[in-house]
Amino acid sequence: MARGPSLGSAVALASAALAALVLVVWLAERPSPNRSRTGPTHLPAATAPPDEGVAPPAVRLLEANTRDLTVAERPQTQLTGWAEAMSTELNIPRAALEAYGYAARATEVSRPECNLNWPVLAGVGAVESGHGRFGGAELDETARPSIPIRGIPLDGADGVRRIDDTDSGRLDGDEVFDRAVGPLQFIPETWNEWAVDADGDGFADPDDLDDAALAAAHYLCDSAGDLEDPDSFWDGVLTYNASRSYVQEVLDFADHYGKSSRSLQPEN
Repeated sequence: MARGPSLGSAVALASAALAALVLVVWLAERPSPNRSRTGPTHLPAATAPPDEGVAPPAVRLLEANTRDLTVAERPQTQLTGWAEAMSTELNIPRAALEAYGYAARATEVSRPECNLNWPVLAGVGAVESGHGRFGGAELDETARPSIPIRGIPLDGADGVRRIDDTDSGRLDGDEVFDRAVGPLQFIPETWNEWAVDADGDGFADPDDLDDAALAAAHYLCDSAGDLEDPDSFWDGVLTYNASRSYVQEVLDFADHYGKSSRSLQPEN
């Protein structure tokens, strides 16, 4: 496993056996949750985002960029009160919680059999980029990092999987090799497969945590099937990154967020 260049961060390396849909992970500095190295068999129930007024995903409607919605119409802001009640205690930016909560609620509408809850997405976001704060970035109110988050070049050096450029540098700024992009660290080829516009701004953008969270939700549901099944959970998250220690870390954070949220808000 190669080491990242700063903040004591590590790069979790994708396995060559997973072909083009594997994502490269940046492990950002972050507060440590309570951990059990074996992890729970099932994730605890979490305080759910409110469902009243939360629209289903507008993915297909916006796919052709046929609407020009303003930031004021960002549907994730329906969850502002819910997110504000937990943001400080969980050390998750409010906009990130809104993104995770909306993606989970939207997936509940579109793929109820997946049983995805927001702490799983938050666990992925914590491990990948500290919820968009890797490298000193700050997440703004529209869930975009102030500094673009990019992984190392996937050049095959030091055990890193080699992925030659697939996007002419359009997403990752590298015209030689691919790099993981954004708060949830999608490689360009994977993003092109799963890209969605979740916030109605007319663009599917991996640097936008709103979009990345819903894309990750669809990716995990497609890979795992039913995330409430422990084996399916592990198999699904392993396709996101082929490292059992990575899955355990995601599980630990998800467990921490799920348990903590129960004490911060009454269950809906």
